Amino acid sequence: MTTARLPLFPLNSVLFPGLVLPLNVFEERYRAMMRELMKTDESEPRRFAVVAIRDGREVAPSAPGMPDPTALPERGPAAGFGSDPIQAFHHVGCIADAATIRERADGSFEVLATGTSRVKLLSVDASGPYLTAEFEEVPEDSGDGAGALAEGVLRAFRSYQKRLAGARERSLSTGADLPDDPSVVSYLVAAAAVLDTPAKQRLLQAPDTATRLREELTLLRAETAVIRHLPSLPAVDLTRAPTSPN
Repeated sequence: MTTARLPLFPLNSVLFPGLVLPLNVFEERYRAMMRELMKTDESEPRRFAVVAIRDGREVAPSAPGMPDPTALPERGPAAGFGSDPIQAFHHVGCIADAATIRERADGSFEVLATGTSRVKLLSVDASGPYLTAEFEEVPEDSGDGAGALAEGVLRAFRSYQKRLAGARERSLSTGADLPDDPSVVSYLVAAAAVLDTPAKQRLLQAPDTATRLREELTLLRAETAVIRHLPSLPAVDLTRAPTSPN
């Protein structure tokens, strides 16, 4: 298996291959990461890895607060992640390719990246100005029956969108607007569905595309049934991911 050492950017969310990730980078450890990435020639990928946080804080405490008003602020690349950072993270993440890194006048950064491929976290190094980690590539196998499952998932997803947004059938995306590659479908639905982080993480680390699609079909049917019995829900834009506050 191919391994690589990359800058590590932990988030309270899951990044999927193909998903666009906007970042507002203001902590010094991640500013240092972006300054280093900007040294890479624009013709080369500016890669870092994103993992979801299992037990820790996305933004390190910078002042005393609850529950201990006398606690000192945490410093360093592993701040907010405990004494053994690897235990704070889910162990399957996604490589991100930063298409745009723009430094603001105050030294913070506006970053637009795209998820590319899955990786498995092997080790974490906190000795530098920001976290780095060694990763192993996770291949994407199709599994049995992925094509037929993808068709079913798309039908269930349209029904889910309709219930969630209160839209009429004719206002929804048609089949021509949606991908037909089962792997792409599986990641699109995983990213767009309104699910908590543990559920999204399970989808990311599914052993193959067919397994992911089967779980999505179960989740979509269950969520659609729940929504059907609720009196009302606000409209939700399923095509946008929120900007991480870093």
